[in-house]
Amino acid sequence: MEPTPLTEPISLTAALASFSERWSPRIVTAVNDYDVRVAKVEGEHVWHAHDHTDEFFLVLDGELHIGLREPAGERTVVLPKGSVFTVPRGVEHKPYAPVPTQILLFEPTGTLTVGDRHDPVPGHVDATTGHALP
Repeated sequence: MEPTPLTEPISLTAALASFSERWSPRIVTAVNDYDVRVAKVEGEHVWHAHDHTDEFFLVLDGELHIGLREPAGERTVVLPKGSVFTVPRGVEHKPYAPVPTQILLFEPTGTLTVGDRHDPVPGHVDATTGHALP
């Protein structure tokens, strides 16, 4: 019988090696009602907002920039490898990776990658609630 996320450790390295698509997260495990997702990203995502949940980012490799539209104006946060950042619920944001980057996301199960409100979704962005690992 193959190991399941509930009984065996999951290698993030193996999980990330199992797919190549960009901006198309895979669900590696769940914690209560939250998914832990990994994704490979490069280039721009889309401006979007999650009205009912914060969004947690951990940069495993590479560098992630997140544009934020806040009441005081627009700004960009830069997350080098090993950095974490949480986008508060309701804040419009746009992730961008200037180099191939690997990230871990923590958000409620069923949360769309393009949020509740978003600009038109480009073809290279997968509007999904996450995919199972192969």
